[in-house]
Amino acid sequence: MPRMLDVSEDVRAEIGDEEADRLLAGENAPGSYDCTSCRTSGDSEQERTSTVLFVGEETAVLAFAHATCIPSQVVKVAEEQLQGAVRSITGAPAPAAAPAVSVPAQSPAPAGEQAVLGVTSGLVLIDGELHPALVVEPTAPIARPGSTAGVDEFLPLLMEHGFLPVTDVNQKPSPLHGWSVLLAMGQLHAILQPGTAGGGPVAWWQAHQPLQVTEGWRAAANKSHTVLVFAAPVGSIGQQPREDLLRDALEKASADGRLVAAALPLAGT
Repeated sequence: MPRMLDVSEDVRAEIGDEEADRLLAGENAPGSYDCTSCRTSGDSEQERTSTVLFVGEETAVLAFAHATCIPSQVVKVAEEQLQGAVRSITGAPAPAAAPAVSVPAQSPAPAGEQAVLGVTSGLVLIDGELHPALVVEPTAPIARPGSTAGVDEFLPLLMEHGFLPVTDVNQKPSPLHGWSVLLAMGQLHAILQPGTAGGGPVAWWQAHQPLQVTEGWRAAANKSHTVLVFAAPVGSIGQQPREDLLRDALEKASADGRLVAAALPLAGT
């Protein structure tokens, strides 16, 4: 039976016309599935469904998602992440999530330099509503390529890419076009930024291993389809064990003029 599948041109180019046509005809596509974004059930016979192709160095995994959650696309991820995703699909147990989790990851800074970034997930209360948030803080100062001045330019670099200074944590940050947060198979995989020369999105930050988030965080993200991303220079936030302490650290960094933020869509892009 034909499926209500969306197969993007990028996905079709990767899997080939023959396989794409078989999917659309219902030969290789499941009727029911678990959405790779929100983890709730879907039915490709009854609702628009996106095909999402995760591509690693040696492995490719085709997943399905509600079209209202994420569009059909190709998502390039590290081979280690893809193997972890495969294990999660096959039902391997995952560690329990904590209210706020910090994980270091190797990530290119906006200007292309390598930097080790720590990313903490948590919920931030704004106007009486809980919003899913990520807080990014490098473990060392970030300088521009070739700079010998020894000046930390992490925030200026981000502001050049559209992040704005936070003067009040109680106000929701402005949306940032082209950037997004990849939550796949119920886990946080990456923060993506626009590619160069019209290319596809590339990872600005990518977890060494998919980052567990709480059910509350995921539910809030699926409700708003938006994640608030805060960033601060090294030493501004620290690894806070509780969300109330994380909020206090954000407010202090904001008061000191050491915090920028943007609202990014939750998607596979």
